[in-house]
Amino acid sequence: MADPILHIKDSYYFEVPKVLWPAHYKSLDELPPTLEFLKHEAVEQKLTIDDVNRELSGKIVIPQPFGKLQGFYAKQSGFAISKFMVIEVAIAALLVFIFARLAPKVASGRAPQGYLWNMFEASLVFVRDGIARPAIDSHDEHDHSDHGHAPHDQGHDAHGHASVPVHAHRHDGDRFLPILWTMFFFVLFCNLFGMIPWVGAPTGSFSVTLALAGCTFATTLIAGIFKFGPLGFWLNQVPTMDLPLPLAILLKPMIFAIELLGLCIKHGILAVRLLANMVAGHLVLLAVMGLIVASAQAGDKLFGTYGIVMTISVLGSTAFSCLELFVAFLQAYVFTFLSALFIGAAVHHH
Repeated sequence: MADPILHIKDSYYFEVPKVLWPAHYKSLDELPPTLEFLKHEAVEQKLTIDDVNRELSGKIVIPQPFGKLQGFYAKQSGFAISKFMVIEVAIAALLVFIFARLAPKVASGRAPQGYLWNMFEASLVFVRDGIARPAIDSHDEHDHSDHGHAPHDQGHDAHGHASVPVHAHRHDGDRFLPILWTMFFFVLFCNLFGMIPWVGAPTGSFSVTLALAGCTFATTLIAGIFKFGPLGFWLNQVPTMDLPLPLAILLKPMIFAIELLGLCIKHGILAVRLLANMVAGHLVLLAVMGLIVASAQAGDKLFGTYGIVMTISVLGSTAFSCLELFVAFLQAYVFTFLSALFIGAAVHHH
């Protein structure tokens, strides 16, 4: 393909090896309505049906009942269903399936059994104790709960029996666990799907990362407004400063404008940094694997070096794939942690 970026770009088809999905149309009239654009293109460029079959081989085009396509990567009108949309729905269904089965087991209070139960429950506890509570909890009071474990000091009823702990600390971050858990696993699964051949990572699309950052932004606004009120939230953007009245009149509006701009910028950067990290890894893999194609095409000039280039490229791609697997987990953690920090800043006085 002339443009390697198309391999990681959202599209309206899934790509598989051509031997698994060959096209056998006998005439242009057999093309389905979804491929109407290809029929017009073939007529304009005077392409034969064999040329069209070669173009379609290996492409599983997504049916478009609500929209009309202009190409494999662009729509003409209506609501078009893209590859990343299908993957995101599949990921959402997979998460619902996993945690709908896990929730009753966790609620029962029994000790985790099996690798999957241990892995997912450990991940949930990590997001709670390593992200949500440190980033969102108020640190003005001493935490007597020891990260969710039963405290030692307990009250007693009239009969001397232990009752509700008197020093139990309520964690502010626990209120936001549902959205933080959802963000962490959704971003993680989107990243991991990018490691599967012929699938792709939805987090490699700016529309996806922007929507995720938009969820964080909406949570920040709603949580802050519920905590301080519609006016109090915006006034809280300006840090408390003891300034003379003339100086306060001059500086505080400027600080408010800067903080308001920063509030928008940091959520925009949240989307860009996830996109950049995921796209960069795929581009590096494409560049390394592209060395094999380049050396094969220049076989006469690089006689005897093709095997060396191929070996180095395969080993390098394997190493980069392992690194990208680590980055998939790291970026899910970073995105969730930054989201928790932004939410925590919104529900506490500056």
